Amino acid sequence: MSSRSPIPSPSRRRPFGRLLAVLAGALAVLAGTLAATPATAAEAGTMAAPNFKAPYACGQRWTYSHHSAEVRRALDFVRADGGSTAGAPVLASAAGTATRHYQAGGAGNYIVIDHGGGWKTYYFHLASFSVASGAWVGQGQQIGTTGSTGNSSGAHIHYEQLYNGVGQNIRINGSALAYPGSYHQYYLTSDNGCGGGSSFMTWGSGVRVRADAYLSSAVVTTLAGPTRVTVVCQKQGDTVNAEGYTNNWWSKLRDQGGFISNIYIDHPDAKLPGVPNC
Repeated sequence: MSSRSPIPSPSRRRPFGRLLAVLAGALAVLAGTLAATPATAAEAGTMAAPNFKAPYACGQRWTYSHHSAEVRRALDFVRADGGSTAGAPVLASAAGTATRHYQAGGAGNYIVIDHGGGWKTYYFHLASFSVASGAWVGQGQQIGTTGSTGNSSGAHIHYEQLYNGVGQNIRINGSALAYPGSYHQYYLTSDNGCGGGSSFMTWGSGVRVRADAYLSSAVVTTLAGPTRVTVVCQKQGDTVNAEGYTNNWWSKLRDQGGFISNIYIDHPDAKLPGVPNC
């Protein structure tokens, strides 16, 4: 007698095999769907998000707040470093296509930037536009100036991040910001547009680098002698009288993290050419 089991006929074997295959396939698909769907949904937003940066210039320090009546998950920013909020450049927090809008009783002059992948950012209450509607803008490019147009009680940047039309908790450089109910609880110093910069030599010895463009600002370091520095932006501050010169323009130094009077930049112009305003 053979030790092998009898082989069932094809007519008896195939329906049962098909049924097992169909059931196994269905279970595999169901298991895969249950296991993969939450991860895919969670990863879609995270992976698609650009590395957003603050919507204002490199080196500037602003404070922010959230009002419960605000649309979506907006944060409002005002300057907290002694500079003027009104008229300050508003920068694209990531690259994309910018479109201009106007809403008299609400957002006033505002820009929407489509970053692709379902992500958009909104910038409300602009005093003026700096780009054409439909223009492609790079991260750190000026898109307008800070104002108080529309339904606004004072100059500020109303800023939003949306994913597929839904307001998201705002993240800058990958880190989530707080949502305080008033200003001056939290602060954010921008690194938007800090890349690059213009190289200059300084002159003189014992040149103090200050936290801001004011003689009363704290000294963060001192340049012992002539030093090659990278200037990322410049702005007007206190008037300095030194070495037979007078100047109220100051340079923001990328690597030293502070400002020096343009008097100590080895260049004949009071305002440095090719260097953007802070």
